[in-house]
Amino acid sequence: MARMHSHARGQSRSTKPSAPTKPTWLAQSAKETELLVVKYAKDGKSPSQIGLHLRDEYGIPSVKLVTGKSVAQILKEKTLQTEIPEDVMALVTKVVKIKKHQDENKKDMTAIRGLRLTESKINRLVKYYKTTGRLPADWSYDPDRIKLYVE
Repeated sequence: MARMHSHARGQSRSTKPSAPTKPTWLAQSAKETELLVVKYAKDGKSPSQIGLHLRDEYGIPSVKLVTGKSVAQILKEKTLQTEIPEDVMALVTKVVKIKKHQDENKKDMTAIRGLRLTESKINRLVKYYKTTGRLPADWSYDPDRIKLYVE
């Protein structure tokens, strides 16, 4: 499959990994792992940060292998999910940084292109999240109000 904004291709002849199974050496049970996820979510960590922390501190390679549910599903069950999805927030933060750079460097055309590409990614993600019900149907990406979400 090609990359999103270029014609570059992926690695050819790449093989899928073998069927994932729960590691036998893992000490935590599914319930303990869920409690850790909830604890870190209450501390203000994002789902990807929770996964990294569990991997680095507790040796849990994949929350989904242990619990049968992803970190996002666990947070949704416990009503700890953020209003805006994490990937959209990361792109919004990137837009704010590009706009700040653009204010200081008016003639940077590469930054303008990067801004357009990033905003198009946001619009595609917003459209997806609206159809899946993750975002409200009346939510819209407004480039002028976007700084309020980051701060």
